[in-house]
Amino acid sequence: MKASNKLNLKALGITIFILIVLNVLGNLFFHRFDLTKDKRYTLSPTSLQIVKQIKNPLSIKIYMQGDLPADFRRLQQETKQLLEEFQAYNSNIVFEFVNPLENEDESMEMVKSLYQKGLTPINITVDDKGKQSQAMVFPWAVAVYNNKEVNIPLLKNIMGASTTQKVIGSIQHLEYSIADAINKVTKDRQKKVAIIKGNGELSEIHIGKLLRQIKESYFIAPITLDSVAKNPIGTLNELKKYDLAIISKPTEKFSDEEKEVLDQFIMHGGKTLWLIDQVAADMDSLYNQAGATLAYPRDLNLNDLFFKYGFRINPDLVKDEQGSPIKLATGEQGSATQYQDFIWKFAPQVYPTSQHPIVKNLGGIKFDFASPIDTLKNGIKKTVLLQSSQYSKKIGTPSEVNLNIVTEKTTPQDYINKGNLNLSVLLEGSFHSVFENRVLPFKDNSFQAKGKPTKMIVVADGDIARNQLDKNMLPVELGYDQRTGNLYDNKDFMMNCVNYLLDDTGLINIRSKDVELPLLDKEKVYENYTTTQFITIGLPILILLVFGLIFTFIRKRKYSR
Repeated sequence: MKASNKLNLKALGITIFILIVLNVLGNLFFHRFDLTKDKRYTLSPTSLQIVKQIKNPLSIKIYMQGDLPADFRRLQQETKQLLEEFQAYNSNIVFEFVNPLENEDESMEMVKSLYQKGLTPINITVDDKGKQSQAMVFPWAVAVYNNKEVNIPLLKNIMGASTTQKVIGSIQHLEYSIADAINKVTKDRQKKVAIIKGNGELSEIHIGKLLRQIKESYFIAPITLDSVAKNPIGTLNELKKYDLAIISKPTEKFSDEEKEVLDQFIMHGGKTLWLIDQVAADMDSLYNQAGATLAYPRDLNLNDLFFKYGFRINPDLVKDEQGSPIKLATGEQGSATQYQDFIWKFAPQVYPTSQHPIVKNLGGIKFDFASPIDTLKNGIKKTVLLQSSQYSKKIGTPSEVNLNIVTEKTTPQDYINKGNLNLSVLLEGSFHSVFENRVLPFKDNSFQAKGKPTKMIVVADGDIARNQLDKNMLPVELGYDQRTGNLYDNKDFMMNCVNYLLDDTGLINIRSKDVELPLLDKEKVYENYTTTQFITIGLPILILLVFGLIFTFIRKRKYSR
């Protein structure tokens, strides 16, 4: 055998051996490389933990296929790449992209069925070099696992943002949306949430959207404090079975016995979400002939409780130049009433500045007649989550609130050293009982003067969790204002609060993940359209052509001798 053949066989043998070794190592050790700067395709530890709990086939159907606008093609591609990452860690995950409008004969039936599932499409205007057209897109996916189904919103509705900005914001939240949906559809509910009743709290229909959202991940039930008068120990023991208590806009005084029940629930490690209106005022009372109402302090008999825990909700109103829009009638033209947009300063529109996972990357959150919160020194860790703008101030009560304030003229000097008022605070630590060294309203053998480590969130506005009702008296999306058509991030904020208090911090950390997406300057592309086309399409072809000619010329010279 020739020496050259021996060398070739040796090289072939070495190559086969290396391939076998690499294949064996590849089966033993699994790793994926993410070369992006912001590691957008690197799944977080929480996502990986969620993926591991999938034991049976999980099917995900994405309704974004076909001739999509450029922004949505990018969202489609990012969704596909992220799902491939999920699939790489668990082969039980299967997904497919579907075009709901592909078959014209069946498209109307498909659209109708998607509507019934709550998958509403969006109509967008596509601008291609000045030519505008309309397109309908379903930015939704549906996950199915063990006959359980959950919708996955792929497009985040950001108020006042362009389609491009919405898509970028959606890509930033894409991992959270998918991981949260998989978690809901695969994980059995364990934690319990109590909705406190009996003191004039918001009715279930007015917090229906929040309750429905909580119910997807946790057990939920009402606990009525009226029974405290007859059986305080029984009520306390029943409440202790829950992990979180939500007190949403009480309007009636709490008795000392009811306070002891709530206090001891906290002392035994229970978490609480306080949504408190310290001032009695609401928008409905303004829509009268005078266009005015009296705002006055509301006595809930909770001040000593709050003071002991380390905060105080002042009986004042926050007036903020960064208010929410409101439509008011300004006259009539013929038989039609004319409406005009104004800024309502008693409905602060708050944009979080804190980097805490609860509020990081959230958009505008709408308040109604909020009050300022003071924090007190008592050894409890306090984190301010939401503040009014620098152009805000306190308005003492009782005072008249009049719709004519929309025409008021102000200057920045009116708010010097008055703004940035606390509207929501997180408190964490071991709280002391308000009944420490006091006579107990009722005897409790399990009474604790100092509690176990726990946490609570205080929001100085009971309406932050309130959804409006449509003409059929059904709840609309939490954060959606029917009068202006704006959608605020109230629901995301409330769910982040619930998740954090129940120690589901992993999902919140996914939501606050930063993804850097460079934007294409469309104006420059339009101005240099021909040049851009040549660089992106023509230049690569030209380079290949030149390389081919040179390679052919060299071969001819080499082998023509």
